[in-house]
Amino acid sequence: MNCVKFTHKNWRIKINAYLCVKITQTMEGGHVYKYPHPAVTTDCVIFGYDSKEGLSILLVKRGIEPFKDHWAFPGGFMKMDEDAETGARRELAEETGLETPYIEQFGCFSEVNRDPRERVITIAFYALVRKGEVKGGDDAAEARWFRIKDVPRLAFDHDRILRVAVQRLREDLHFRPIGFELLPERFSIPQLQRLYESILDIRFDRRNFQKKMLSTGILVDTGEKDEAAKHRAGMLYEFNKEQYDAMKRDGSMRLEF
Repeated sequence: MNCVKFTHKNWRIKINAYLCVKITQTMEGGHVYKYPHPAVTTDCVIFGYDSKEGLSILLVKRGIEPFKDHWAFPGGFMKMDEDAETGARRELAEETGLETPYIEQFGCFSEVNRDPRERVITIAFYALVRKGEVKGGDDAAEARWFRIKDVPRLAFDHDRILRVAVQRLREDLHFRPIGFELLPERFSIPQLQRLYESILDIRFDRRNFQKKMLSTGILVDTGEKDEAAKHRAGMLYEFNKEQYDAMKRDGSMRLEF
């Protein structure tokens, strides 16, 4: 691509002439390009879970226009020196104070008029976190957990992004035990069943579910009982990552319910 390099720092100018050119900031200076460039953002759909509320979504209330006071996903514009996942993690930390060990890219949304400010393409991720206290930061006025069934109308095209994220989460659950990211380190079979039911929005027979999960070999009996159970105390289990990785390599990891 032909370009003219500037020696000045911190240029950020748009020029419209016979040729539409854009001067974009770089670490050393700026470049004039022959073609206009769309802006790129990241958005992160944060899933959390607890036994009382079930599956929840973390949203932030926008403190600026457009869509001021509307709920949206944590996200924002990427910096010139970061990749998409780094940008998503940064925005998540800035707007909610959260960090996540599990984040997965699931889509790119590029409708021409999805953002009223300018031409914006967003790269979407979903993340799994154990629910905790959150607070808004940066340009987010507030951050709050919503039950998946109580999510309000969202800003931009985030309603569509949420539908795609939920579908992707449900599909991934059949191939990878990602739900374990939402549970305590040690958990009972009933806790695991309630998690799967919450994500997939279906009900399982207790005995069949237990038989299926134990047959995978990815659960390790700790020899301890769930003393917090209201009724009969069940055994507590841990996730066997080595067994899961082996099943993933030979293609045998698929949970059919």
